[in-house]
Amino acid sequence: MNKPDSTHFGFREVAQDDKARLVGEVFSSVARNYDVMNDLMSFGVHRLWKRHFVATSGVRSGDQVLDLAGGTGDIASLLHDRVGERGQVVIGDINNAMLRVGRDRLTDRGLVRGIDYCQLDAEALPFADGRFDCVTMAFGLRNVTRKERALAEVHRVLKPGGRALVLEFSSVRAPWLRPLYDFHSFSVLPRLGRIIAGDEASYRYLAESIRKHPDQAALKTMMETAGFARVDVRNLSAGIVAIHRGYRV
Repeated sequence: MNKPDSTHFGFREVAQDDKARLVGEVFSSVARNYDVMNDLMSFGVHRLWKRHFVATSGVRSGDQVLDLAGGTGDIASLLHDRVGERGQVVIGDINNAMLRVGRDRLTDRGLVRGIDYCQLDAEALPFADGRFDCVTMAFGLRNVTRKERALAEVHRVLKPGGRALVLEFSSVRAPWLRPLYDFHSFSVLPRLGRIIAGDEASYRYLAESIRKHPDQAALKTMMETAGFARVDVRNLSAGIVAIHRGYRV
């Protein structure tokens, strides 16, 4: 159990006020190699997860979408195709290094119109109530210190009828897969981090952070507590990741 003023940073217990700085150091370190490492860590499957996430998002032409923890722009580039010329995608991330990588990458691809960038804290979003039709967050919620605050803020900035979509690592459902997944997480990933990115500790943290993240049922309850209605969960790859969807009524 964490102390009232503490939280987890991987398997370490740290002061709540220190977690954002520590997470920031991790992502500043891995920003340049983030996508290459994602391909290696997931054998490229993360791209299929993200495509499915956006394909089932319900985002339509003209929608206003906030992509939280938008990082290097993978989700935003897929959303951009869906919102069209009349829509807008705002990429929000607490980490400036990740935002710069995403902005440079999307600009190089000619994706400029309809995409804005905002350095922000998910626990205190700088937007008016009811601003967005949809808020997406892929592989970012587990790094937030006070997840309940972030979910409440997402609920606040959604229009009535708007939806929140969270793609995140979750609890593996297949018992036979768990030991293989643990071996990959704690033996393979840190070594890849050391060899490819020169940073074993950050990738050890990322593996640990997955184990500390709420499982499917717990996150569903957190979203309902934040005010979301009709919350549903869809497991992908035997629960290695899950999509949580909820609506503001």
